[in-house]
Amino acid sequence: MSDPIPPEMYQLRMRLCAISPLIWRRLLVRSDTPLVALHAVILAAFGWLEAAAHCFIIHGTTFGSATGPASTEPADPHPVPLATFHLRPNERFTYVYGGVDRWHHEIRLEQVLAHDPQRHYPLCIGGARATPLDGCGGPASFLALRDHFSLRYVAACLLARYPADDQPAWHVERLLLQYWAGVDRFDRRAANRRLAPQIATAPATPAQGREVRP
Repeated sequence: MSDPIPPEMYQLRMRLCAISPLIWRRLLVRSDTPLVALHAVILAAFGWLEAAAHCFIIHGTTFGSATGPASTEPADPHPVPLATFHLRPNERFTYVYGGVDRWHHEIRLEQVLAHDPQRHYPLCIGGARATPLDGCGGPASFLALRDHFSLRYVAACLLARYPADDQPAWHVERLLLQYWAGVDRFDRRAANRRLAPQIATAPATPAQGREVRP
C-alpha cells in the first residue's frame, strides 16, 4: 500500500481589524487542520486566553460558538478541515474572538506550500506588536489605552516608585506598565513555545473532509 500523500502547508497572515499600527502574525499550518484546532493555534499565536465565544466566517458561513452576522446559526467546527474550503492564494476569511470585546481577525492565505518533513507544524514565522490585553474593551478602548500609557507616562510611573515597592498592588501595576512599555514588540519564540503543544495534536494523515459551500 502506498504511503499517504502529505498535506499541503498553508501560509496564513492574520491581522487584527480596526487596529493601527497593525498587529499581525504569520503562520504555517497543515491544510488538514480542523477549524477547532485552528482556533487553538490562533489563541497560542496571539497569546489570547481560552474563550468559549469564537467563530470562523468562511465563504459566508459561520462556524463556531460566537453569534455570527445576520443571525447565521453557527455550524459545528470540529470535523471541518481547512482543505475542504479549497481556499486560493490571497483569499480571506474571518475569525472572531471573545463574546464582549469581539476581536475580528482577517486571515489571508498567502501561499500554498509543499510539506517540509524537516519542520514541525504549526509554526509562527513572523509577526508584529504585542496582543491586546484580554478584557481591555475591544479595539477602540485598546487604542485609547495605548495613547494613555505612552512611554513617557510609563517611565514616569516607574521612576516615581523606584526602588520597587513590595506591595502586591504595585506588583500588579508594574506588570501592567511593563506590558505597555513593550507593546510594540513581538516575541516569536514565545509564540512558538505556546504553539508547541499543538504539534502533538496535529492530524497524522490527511483528513478526508467533505466540501463545504455556503
